[in-house]
Amino acid sequence: MIKASNRALLAPMSGITDLPFRRLAHRLGAGLVVAEMVTDRQMAVGNEETLRRVMGAGEISPFVAQITGRDKRLMTEAAKRAAGLGADMIDINMGCPARKVTKGLAGSALMKEPDLALGVIEAVVAAVDLPVSLKMRLGWDENSRNAASIARQAEQAGVCMFFVHGRTRNQFYKGAADWRRIGEVVKAVGGPVFANGDIVTFDDASSSVRQSGAQGVMIGRGAQGRPWFVGQVGDLLAGRAVRPSPDWLTRRDIILRHYEDMLSHYGACLGVRIARKHLGWYVNEMKNELNLAAEDAANWRARLFVEENAAQAVKHIHQLFSRIDAEYGR
Repeated sequence: MIKASNRALLAPMSGITDLPFRRLAHRLGAGLVVAEMVTDRQMAVGNEETLRRVMGAGEISPFVAQITGRDKRLMTEAAKRAAGLGADMIDINMGCPARKVTKGLAGSALMKEPDLALGVIEAVVAAVDLPVSLKMRLGWDENSRNAASIARQAEQAGVCMFFVHGRTRNQFYKGAADWRRIGEVVKAVGGPVFANGDIVTFDDASSSVRQSGAQGVMIGRGAQGRPWFVGQVGDLLAGRAVRPSPDWLTRRDIILRHYEDMLSHYGACLGVRIARKHLGWYVNEMKNELNLAAEDAANWRARLFVEENAAQAVKHIHQLFSRIDAEYGR
């Protein structure tokens, strides 16, 4: 089993936890970061875009690759390719609720077919000499909350770590994550379980661990616009002083470094566009912390979203922070 450096992990998020974001969250203290989910078929054939999603070996340690699918042969080929790329652990996704994934009967749809899911798990465990973890939801719907029974069988098959989102697939992201139900998985297995879902504050992190009995947390949307939050939660759960949020000068430098890293990773043309959502989340976080007027925040987001020139976008970022310094003395 691999060992996380603390009890707060960064969740895999499609289109978000690319190498630049994982590299940043890792540097800012996340206990473990997981690469974006990739499909078994695209991974097995070596699709260029797919392989870019699982880059990180030699830079991030431990390096965790996540695969999804329902075909045992393709899943084993995908796992072997990930291992060949330097992965330290393979995570099997049985939690993605997206229709484009579940219509192919993968992701959380596998929870409707526990026998098939177990066969896939056994095949992946046998295919690679690496630890294998499992990301899952509570079940497909309210009438089939079978996470605990699947987890118990998965552990017997060799899975060593579990990441459990406290909703069913049919809930998507509606309502509230049920952290207490995650406790059913904690009781069913001997390996570590990490609670996932709705962890956006320090109180959420503490409550999710207390209610579930989980060994730690996996943070997804709570890290958008504040990649340092995962490391702060790691401090909290370790019982040590929580590192402060970056001051505004440091935050500017973090954003600029993240931006330049995306340009380098994707190339300037594509990188400028992919970076927009991250810049929007950074602006939203500033709005929340400074009570920035909604109209003002919207104007800054609009300016950054339409900018096609990377150098001009960097100028806009500097202008934004100059405005913050002038108006708020930060």
